[in-house]
Amino acid sequence: MKLLISLSLGLVVATAPAMAIEQNCRFIQAKAEREACYHRQEEELAAKRKPEPTASTSRESKTFESLQQMRREDEEVYRSLRSICRGC
Repeated sequence: MKLLISLSLGLVVATAPAMAIEQNCRFIQAKAEREACYHRQEEELAAKRKPEPTASTSRESKTFESLQQMRREDEEVYRSLRSICRGC
């Protein structure tokens, strides 16, 4: 019984933001204004859901790129060494 109550409460809390959007724009009479309202609110929700990039993410990206560059350079060196000394 407690599980059912907690699930229904969670469902209500999860759908509350979506219902708030619908309630705000639903009663606008002009179709163009109503659609613009829905569009603005969809953009706001998308912005809230999108995680903000952190400094560590950009740092990790630069580190990853430098590692890839080093691997490419290493492959070139290994290729040249193999061509010089095949039977060593």
